[in-house]
Amino acid sequence: MDPDVFIVGGGPAGLAAAIAARRRGLSVVVADGNRPPIDKPCGEGLMPDSRRHAERLGIHLPASLGFEFRGIRFHGAGHSVESNFPTGRGVGIRRTALHAALISAAEHAGVELRWETPITEFDGIAAEWIIGADGYLSRVRAWAGLNDCAANDVRYAYRRHFGIVPWTDCMEIHWAEGCQMYVTPVAPNEVCVALISRAPELRIEAALSQFFPSLQERVSRALPTSRERGSITACMRLRSVARGNIALIGDASGSVDAITGEGICLSFRQAEVLADALVRGDLNLYERAHPRLMLRPHLMAKTMLLLDKGPGWREWIMSAMTSQPWIFRSLLAVHVL
Repeated sequence: MDPDVFIVGGGPAGLAAAIAARRRGLSVVVADGNRPPIDKPCGEGLMPDSRRHAERLGIHLPASLGFEFRGIRFHGAGHSVESNFPTGRGVGIRRTALHAALISAAEHAGVELRWETPITEFDGIAAEWIIGADGYLSRVRAWAGLNDCAANDVRYAYRRHFGIVPWTDCMEIHWAEGCQMYVTPVAPNEVCVALISRAPELRIEAALSQFFPSLQERVSRALPTSRERGSITACMRLRSVARGNIALIGDASGSVDAITGEGICLSFRQAEVLADALVRGDLNLYERAHPRLMLRPHLMAKTMLLLDKGPGWREWIMSAMTSQPWIFRSLLAVHVL
């Protein structure tokens, strides 16, 4: 029997969409050309709102999968400022562990998973709805004629893990000239270090000298526990995310800069709205809701990247947040609504 929903792409966005659709009674097939668990370079930190939306989908991400952190700390221009999350805790989880947890939730929900099954065209897909969850370079988006962008700003990210006991129970973001470095605790004896910049050739080891000496010393003395991997991070807005019986989700539907750490949460929120639209048989509901879901993450990315505009801006903003901690606390509260 043909499924109600056929999803191209078995990453977090595709699996979240599949779980949400199954919870509403639709039959779902997910196809992906890769073998799980699928890895992707990212900061590996899930904010409290990501965990809340995961629970709403029936996805349980216990602290035992990784390492909980209580808040965010910024370092830059000789200043440091931090704040706890207003409610809940974030958790650092290896991307492979997160993917395995999502697969388990999808299997439990009754989703049919077809791994090592690349989809090269629409022909032969017999389903009422086709969902493109195949990432930033989505082929489904191209096939459906939905590549028209309202904005597309690309940066480059590299990630590596290091065997070291986390020195803080915060996620740290270090700011330097033209680049940022995330440090996320992902286990009692391991941290994830991610570098974001506009320079595709810049790597973690070379960039370390631009940051606090304490960070350089800690990371340089730790043993790597993974190889360095890179990817593109983009702030992309599409003019449309649905056409006919085809819809896009996750990075295929537009993305926010990785500096926000909002990619996974955004996919979870989109999955709920998309599933409701599928059940009602009207993708226009998803089309209209999608820009509203993207609005706050895009605004937060623009706000945070003011620190990337130059040393003068960075000094002024970091000084203001250090002397008036309520500013940073308020921004963080809005960020994790």
